[in-house]
Amino acid sequence: MSDAPLTLTLHAYRLLSRLAAPLTPLLMARRLKRGKEVAARLGERYGRSYDARPNGPLVWLHGASVGELISAMPLIERIAAQNMNVLVTSGTVTSSETAARRLPPGVIHQFVPLDAPSFVRRFLDRWQPDLALMVESDLWPNIMIETSRRAVPMILINGRMSESSFNRWRRAPRTIGSLLRRFDLCLAGTQADAWRLGELGAPRVVTTGNLKLDVPPPPADATKLQSFRDAIGGRPMIAAASTHPGEDALMIEAHQRLRGNFRGLLTVIAPRHPDRGEEIMQIARNAGLNAALRSRGEPIRPDTDIYIADTMGELGLIYRLALAVFVGGSLIEHGGQNPIEPAKLGAAILHGPHVWNFADIYDALDAAHGAEVVDSADRLTAAFAAMLSSQETRDGVAANARKTVDSLGGALARTLHSLDPYLMHLIMLRQRGDQRGDHA
Repeated sequence: MSDAPLTLTLHAYRLLSRLAAPLTPLLMARRLKRGKEVAARLGERYGRSYDARPNGPLVWLHGASVGELISAMPLIERIAAQNMNVLVTSGTVTSSETAARRLPPGVIHQFVPLDAPSFVRRFLDRWQPDLALMVESDLWPNIMIETSRRAVPMILINGRMSESSFNRWRRAPRTIGSLLRRFDLCLAGTQADAWRLGELGAPRVVTTGNLKLDVPPPPADATKLQSFRDAIGGRPMIAAASTHPGEDALMIEAHQRLRGNFRGLLTVIAPRHPDRGEEIMQIARNAGLNAALRSRGEPIRPDTDIYIADTMGELGLIYRLALAVFVGGSLIEHGGQNPIEPAKLGAAILHGPHVWNFADIYDALDAAHGAEVVDSADRLTAAFAAMLSSQETRDGVAANARKTVDSLGGALARTLHSLDPYLMHLIMLRQRGDQRGDHA
């Protein structure tokens, strides 16, 4: 790892973040009011914690939000199974809720400190990590600079560098190069990611594949699943998952056009951001449809047209029950949401053309006829109609999708193989009771 010289841009960033630190309480108050922070845990944003650092070597893994955390969950489990202390940080309330539900016993979760030098130093003083694993692309300059200055090995896992980010960073090559050269190793999700990271200055890059492909399907509570199934009865059900503004209206329009031909049709919409539930309900009601909100505990009635699943952690229910699923973030220029989970759970997948966040996976799914591209309300309606009309069509698309994602797996094993020298070093430190790894 190189403690690369700081560029003028990074010096300026550090100065501005230092000057802005006294304004943090105002920012936190605003975020707290909007439900983006947890009042009892605000200290973690300043690098403080009530949790004790365990004795012995500690692996610190950071992922920005829910998606990164879930993708790293099998890796976290494998590291923790080696009796290794693990600290996980993330930046959102929803990711902290996911951590509480799914992290293995003994693994500590903290909110990542805000990227001001004093907060980061306080965090590092508190936790003294022996290895830092950064997931995908959440690269905060002060965190990287302060960590590298303490000679803590840093590894990028499931590394991503989109074409748009690559083109932006090419305008500041010395700045991104200074940051990337602080990594000991970059484990890239795809060959394209690896090439872009290398072009921007990452010194050691290995393509290990996308960890999301090795994540088990999302769970579903058996009681809730049966209750949902009973509420649907024999009605045909389609769904839109992880939708963004603009996509909900198109889904509601498709429902209006389909319901005349498919009696009793139920459409479930699960927005990417659950706080948009009421907004979607209003769109449905303005269209003359009966809508219900799951967050309010409203049931699915025989006359419910649109059921809005504005809750967290329940996509596993929807993917198991829907005959076909539109995966959101793809009819608008967002880059597409994760298609792997519905593919593993047997849903026939539809998606829009804007899927660069998962380009390789969508390309493979489309080539294998494991998903269908739609680019308008007309195409969305027609595709759903085809899926609803033919079980053979649905089953064929779903089988091709499952086979495709299974064939693309193996990233977890390759990532663990690349991490093995670093983890073995920490195991040896623990066994020797080395001063570096024996923290009080």
